[in-house]
Amino acid sequence: MADVCGQVLLGSGLTVLSHPLMYIKVLIQVGHEPLRPTLGRNLFGRQVYQLPGLFAYAKHIIKIDGRAGLFKGLGPRLCAGTIGTLVHSKVAQKCQEQGTPQILGGQQKDKESSLQQVVNETTREMVARSCATIVTHPFHVITLRCMVQFIGRETKYSGVFDSIITVYREEGILGFFAGLIPRLLGDVLSLWICNLLAHLINTYAIDDSMSHTGEIKNCSQAMTGFFASMLTYPFVLVSNIMAVNNCGLAGGRDPYASVYPTWVDCWMHLSREGNMSRGNSLFFRKLPAGKTYAVDQKRFF
Repeated sequence: MADVCGQVLLGSGLTVLSHPLMYIKVLIQVGHEPLRPTLGRNLFGRQVYQLPGLFAYAKHIIKIDGRAGLFKGLGPRLCAGTIGTLVHSKVAQKCQEQGTPQILGGQQKDKESSLQQVVNETTREMVARSCATIVTHPFHVITLRCMVQFIGRETKYSGVFDSIITVYREEGILGFFAGLIPRLLGDVLSLWICNLLAHLINTYAIDDSMSHTGEIKNCSQAMTGFFASMLTYPFVLVSNIMAVNNCGLAGGRDPYASVYPTWVDCWMHLSREGNMSRGNSLFFRKLPAGKTYAVDQKRFF
């Protein structure tokens, strides 16, 4: 229990510190560009037109809402983090106690093969993460909608309990799970890609006789995690867009944003427009090719 409490406190602290970054990323993901492109230099020193980065965006928000404006949606996000940690811990413990069925064929062995062990551990972690994601997704939806209110200057989602009532009254139970499917798919794919790729690298590319083998393996795990998150980023983007899609906020409907019947339609539209990586980078943001900046709507068309 003490370990779980420590995880909750540490997670809450990191959530508070990273919240402004997530806030700005979400606004970029839904296509809100309040500042005109400016002439700057890329990584190679060449002059190019760029979109405002993290710090310019943050200054714009502070100018309008003050420093406290960078923390819109923090309450429901803290709730999601706390509940998610508790659910993940309980489910992981239950899976560990009951054990996971053998995924690979073959006779039962006293000692699992290394690959089979990775598969079983990843399966247990997948179940725990998925349960935590499903339980906390309503708070995630409320968090995103609190953030997107910045676009239309609404106050529709003002608190956790009031927001719960608003979502249920207007959209029913399904409203709390808008964007859940792509989020789950992205989490599961990212987990499997990361763990299996790290296993292959640690098994076939790293010699156990090398010095600092443990540090090298930890580094490879971090690198594969980053690589997996890059590959599955489109699922995160589509999930966040669908969470605010046609929810009654200006940032989720025409003319500020397209309305999508399903998350697959959203995926296909973003793919056609070349926007599958929108919001992935907060620095050195290049101008979208072939797009025109609309001053009134503060977005590209």
